[in-house]
Amino acid sequence: MGLSAALRLIAVSGCLLLLCGSSWGNNATVPLVIWHGMGDSCCNPLSMGAIKKMVEEEVPGIYVLSLMIGKTVVQDTENGFFMDVNEQVSFVCDQLSQDPKLKGGYNAMGFSQGSQFLRAVAQRCPNPPMKNLISVGGQHQGVFGLPRCPGESSHICEWIRKMLNSGAYTDTVQKHLVQAQYWHDPLNDDLYKKHSLFLADINQERVVNETYKKNLMSLNKFVMVKFLQDTMVDPVDSEWFGFYKPGQDKELETLQESAIYTEDRLGLAEMDSAGKLVFLATDGDHLQFTREWFNDNLLPYLR
Repeated sequence: MGLSAALRLIAVSGCLLLLCGSSWGNNATVPLVIWHGMGDSCCNPLSMGAIKKMVEEEVPGIYVLSLMIGKTVVQDTENGFFMDVNEQVSFVCDQLSQDPKLKGGYNAMGFSQGSQFLRAVAQRCPNPPMKNLISVGGQHQGVFGLPRCPGESSHICEWIRKMLNSGAYTDTVQKHLVQAQYWHDPLNDDLYKKHSLFLADINQERVVNETYKKNLMSLNKFVMVKFLQDTMVDPVDSEWFGFYKPGQDKELETLQESAIYTEDRLGLAEMDSAGKLVFLATDGDHLQFTREWFNDNLLPYLR
């Protein structure tokens, strides 16, 4: 298959390289909101800009909003490392509520960390309503490791590793390092539950917020994509809402085996029974997939 006949997405963290493809569309369109991953930005022509263009080609007439967190692309990229996640979510909620094109509802697609950030939007900000949430390599139970970072951001990630290892749950690190806010240490579960400013809250680790649960359950579909050869997300099972069993970092448990599911803190068990949870897998490293795979597996949830 030549490049003129197919598209290939090659990713390093949130950064994707887009090559070519085919198209098909539907007149009944729902707006799409996308949120990029770590080290990426809203408008990189090789990543989110290309995704936006591709979706617009595949679904003629669709309105696609690629979120910029800040006033410039540079700020957007930096904020993916250093801006408090809860402030980012509030920023996005305000932006979505003021966009008249979204008042009837929208679909959302997050890439890497943008996935769990959009889930927070779904749980905290029901207006305008999110219809489908598509998580592409998101880490819904967080991470306990940072094995690889996006190319030119490697020096930043070395510093991040040092901060996480020295004290991920200290006030300073939690407030100023995005990755610390979804750092999930199974060896220090009490510290995580008490001091995690973002993930422990949206995963109902401290208390059950019935509004969060109700809002998430209002989704039509919650689609989670897992990359079977992922070298960035540790553990990769977090992409399907799985994680290490408490108290150790060797043995894994699925979402269905976890307390968040068996106690149904977020309504995920009920959503699963209703057929609202969709688990997809693809070979390839973090955020690597073909346009054909995207069209066959994800595009139906955008139409």
